[in-house]
Amino acid sequence: MVSNYIISIVALFSFILLLHFHLRRGRSPRGPLALPIIGHLHLIKQPLHQSLSAISAIHGSVISLRFGSRSILLVSSAAAAQQCFTINDVIFANRPALLAGKHFGYNHSMIGVAPYGEHWRNLRRFTTLHALSSSRLSTLSSFFSCEVHSLLSRLFSDTSPTVDLRSHLWNLTMNIIMGMIADKKYYGTDTTTNPNPNPNEGMRFRRIVEEVLELSGAACMEDFIPAMKWFSGMEKKMEKIGKEMDELLQELVEERRRSWSLKSSQEKEKEKEKRILIDVMLGLQELHPEEYTDTFIKGMIIALILAGTDSTSGSMEWAMALLLNHPETMKKVKCEIHEHIGHERLVRDTDIPKLKYLNSVIKETLRMYPPAPLLIPHEASEDCTISGIHVPKNTILLVNVYAIQRDPQIVGVLPRTSSQRDLKRRRRRRRKRVHEVHTFWVWEEEVSWGGDGNEGDGTGIGINDSVF
Repeated sequence: MVSNYIISIVALFSFILLLHFHLRRGRSPRGPLALPIIGHLHLIKQPLHQSLSAISAIHGSVISLRFGSRSILLVSSAAAAQQCFTINDVIFANRPALLAGKHFGYNHSMIGVAPYGEHWRNLRRFTTLHALSSSRLSTLSSFFSCEVHSLLSRLFSDTSPTVDLRSHLWNLTMNIIMGMIADKKYYGTDTTTNPNPNPNEGMRFRRIVEEVLELSGAACMEDFIPAMKWFSGMEKKMEKIGKEMDELLQELVEERRRSWSLKSSQEKEKEKEKRILIDVMLGLQELHPEEYTDTFIKGMIIALILAGTDSTSGSMEWAMALLLNHPETMKKVKCEIHEHIGHERLVRDTDIPKLKYLNSVIKETLRMYPPAPLLIPHEASEDCTISGIHVPKNTILLVNVYAIQRDPQIVGVLPRTSSQRDLKRRRRRRRKRVHEVHTFWVWEEEVSWGGDGNEGDGTGIGINDSVF
């Protein structure tokens, strides 16, 4: 009798567990078959955004994946992304604790990898008010122009049959970023902005930035299968590069601190509007030392460098490649510049609003080849629902911007006839206005991604660089 009673309880308990699992699974997005231990990692290939786009094309725009021990929500539709960053913006404001954020983001204290909270709000406030404010960008317009003029002079004087455009553009963006941050210029023949030019320092910066970008962009197996740390050696490599990065940034901060300490209060106040970014942070450090620590300063420096160099130079390279492959569009861009600006001077930032066609070309380039095809991962701080699908707490959110911006339901069917290559305003789906450039469509009504404000780093600088 007792044994029958126990069997009945066990059977009932098992039934309840199975029913709960079935109902929970029914609310979860479907995805490809997962393998034991590794999950769906066997499906991932480089480039990552393209392999994820291929998976979404087969299984849907909102699917569940498993990378080792971590649950992943892959979003490849604008509607679902809007739900993530508007309705559930606070839930997805957190970042997953990945190894790249630990070793390159000062233990997840840097903007872009910091968890949601008071420190995150302070980072965002500083970035908005000081680092990327419109007033700061406007004060740097003459510096932008000088750097572009210097680059053009070097290109005209270069007699080699081929031009390494990628290297030139990377040097340009690095000079602009470092000029804004530390009043330094590492690349090019004119290094008058740096009283003690150190080519070795510039080479160190470039090597470290490239290695940090490479390691941050790679899918680290140790993030998803912790036991792999005994075999892959990826974390040890990250730790080594992270220490080199910290030493270089600390040297930069100490150099500016010595210069800052020699200035009188009157000089500091006089230069308030035109101070470089490190000096701004050092000034705030004097007022709030517990908040604006050296770690804060170094994290902000490397965040701006990582966000503003490779992404901006890459976008300019893609724009040049597309224009060279579409000579008719190149001709129209030149005609627009000659019509509004003439031949006597270079483009200025005040000219940008008048160059409608060039702006359309740049925006279309960013649509086709976004600088960040996968947004920096977010993490759900609690259970939520996206597109009617249950998303458990601690799920990593991956938003595939590359797939969203190529979605035919948003972009429409791209025209391919030569008679439709002129710049025109048309009414399309939901009465949105678009610019047609060659065989590409550019939306005038833009969507703001990354509702928490973390995704905008370097945008203003990037647009200015691309137009120049």
